[in-house]
Amino acid sequence: MTDAAMPSQRRRARLVLILIAGIPLSMMLGATALWWAGEQGHVDVLGSVGTANHGKLIDPPRSVTDVVFQHEGVAETLWQDLPAKWRLLVVQRGENCDAICQQQLYQTRQIHLALGKDFNRVGRVVLSDTAPTAVTLTPEAGQGVAGVSLSEWFAQEHVGMTALTVSSERLSTLVPEVLASSAQWFVVDPAGWIMMRVSDDLYYKDVISDLRFLLKHSGG
Repeated sequence: MTDAAMPSQRRRARLVLILIAGIPLSMMLGATALWWAGEQGHVDVLGSVGTANHGKLIDPPRSVTDVVFQHEGVAETLWQDLPAKWRLLVVQRGENCDAICQQQLYQTRQIHLALGKDFNRVGRVVLSDTAPTAVTLTPEAGQGVAGVSLSEWFAQEHVGMTALTVSSERLSTLVPEVLASSAQWFVVDPAGWIMMRVSDDLYYKDVISDLRFLLKHSGG
């Protein structure tokens, strides 16, 4: 190797080192610029890359861990007294379980069963402002037996369902979305956060896909 070639090789080596050192810096600058653009509303990052969920995320999620519920309309209980599971939460208001209520109970039961090996990692809850013994099934849905109480129907068709009751005012603060439309139910994570709402018209296989994604990427 000649002495004349040495400076040229040193320059190339320095250039390679500069390029290598510049990669992390350029990534940091790019990430900062993307974050700033997202904050300013110039770029919709989530809309551009897509998300895994088909249901609508609750932002921010709402905690139910500080709420004192009536369990089965009688005993006081906290959410954390229940086994730590993902929960499919159906909201029922008033003294009648109408067609929408009955369809949601049926839909969540079938989705729960379809989870297969993950069945035991998920539970179902009906959250109401009325004790289940005082709620009556209406005849128009064709899902249940008209005139029977909700608690009786649970014993017949929805074994394992947990019925929790709160005041009407508290129910409205926990799930205000149902004030606009009752045709939706919710997903609660094992830590007690209401984190997703599911429209009744969402394709059931998409709901199952959401739940399997959540179960796969969580330890609870």
